Amino acid sequence: MASTAGRPSRVAKLPPRERILDAAEELFQREGIRRVGVQAIAERAETTKMAIYRHFETKDALVAEWLRIVAAEYRAAFDRVEAEHPGRPREQILGLARFIAEGLPAISYRGCPFINSIAELPDRSHPARQVIEEHKAHQTRRLVGMCAEAGLPDPEQAAAEITFVLEGAQVSTQNGSIDQTGDRLMRIVEGIVDRHRSAPGAPRTTTG
Repeated sequence: MASTAGRPSRVAKLPPRERILDAAEELFQREGIRRVGVQAIAERAETTKMAIYRHFETKDALVAEWLRIVAAEYRAAFDRVEAEHPGRPREQILGLARFIAEGLPAISYRGCPFINSIAELPDRSHPARQVIEEHKAHQTRRLVGMCAEAGLPDPEQAAAEITFVLEGAQVSTQNGSIDQTGDRLMRIVEGIVDRHRSAPGAPRTTTG
């Protein structure tokens, strides 16, 4: 259930570091990383620039920590679908797709934080850019593992196709070019999995 407390009262209850991250997330998502300065974050967090620099050495470090938290939410989604569907890799893959599909309405007006951020951070040595690339590599490894466990004969190819669909759905939702993206996403991912499972050389299995 959503809290009925206004933002000021909610912010006042947060510890200083979490208050800063909360403010940074709101501003970065709404206005972009480059347009938001440390002073604006301090004002939104009801603190000072000096306090921010006590917790984060630089603004870049703050951006990286925010994206690290977002990445952790995605990793938790992998953990959750594996726990909810033990020994059923097909259902795990579909559960992951459902997690993305259910998050699309928020993306329609805020955008994907990874897609938005990577567009603003062309320097691959930027600490936040490194967080994104490490997260995406980890996500791909786990998805390939799920595809392998599902008995797909070419798990790397299947994972690539699913990744293209998941990320493409987020972009299409953000730019408004496709309607019913969540439903379409689920049908496409299910089709990818089932097509690979029925490909020549795929083992016959009754597991999910």
